[in-house]
Amino acid sequence: MFQSVTWPLISLALLSVDLEAVARRLRLTLETSWDRHGSVRAAFFVLEGMDFVVTHHEGDAPGTHVWTRKGGSVDPAARVGSLLAALGVGPDAVSYSTWGAGTDLSHLPAAWWRGRGKPAWSHQDTWDNFKKRPGMFVGRVTFGAVVGFLTGYDTASDKALLDGFGEWLAARLGYGSNLVYWALAEKLIFPDGRPEEPWSPETEQHAVAGLIGLIDEFFDHLADDPKDRPGTA
Repeated sequence: MFQSVTWPLISLALLSVDLEAVARRLRLTLETSWDRHGSVRAAFFVLEGMDFVVTHHEGDAPGTHVWTRKGGSVDPAARVGSLLAALGVGPDAVSYSTWGAGTDLSHLPAAWWRGRGKPAWSHQDTWDNFKKRPGMFVGRVTFGAVVGFLTGYDTASDKALLDGFGEWLAARLGYGSNLVYWALAEKLIFPDGRPEEPWSPETEQHAVAGLIGLIDEFFDHLADDPKDRPGTA
């Protein structure tokens, strides 16, 4: 996750300049992460002694959101003015600002409001984000890394994610109630036998996709058969 998680941010402006152009001009490295609304790219830098964060969220209109870390006095106009000068653009590049020029509060960019409330993520939210971008959670995506993360998460959440998954796999196979879920999953993912190690990247990708698909099928099964949900017996 972004290093800015430690510091609350204050929104300054929305520029009509694309984030990639800002990064090229200022020689910034863009980081990619996600929130409950999707992926977001950002860069953190200091300009003339003032800190900045520039972002763009997937789904937003083209442009660059400009923020500063909360703390100390903030002169929004001066800060953004120094950024505009560094970018070689004028005030006309400011689509919205927090100090009045061009601001229409009824049309503020959605990204400015995302950080104001922080609703708790459900376990389903976590799963939905994990299955779309497992690399954000485990780095190099391998079957072992995915199993390790899911097992750790399930343990930390008191089996809120995978409770009953192993039993469901065993029932589907017709045997293996004494086996851990990933061993059962391997038997369904590789019906002709587990490949010899080390696995190729293609085999790892196939195994991860197979495991994610099985967990999704398990959740669909629980949705269709409420009586099989853990704790409802």
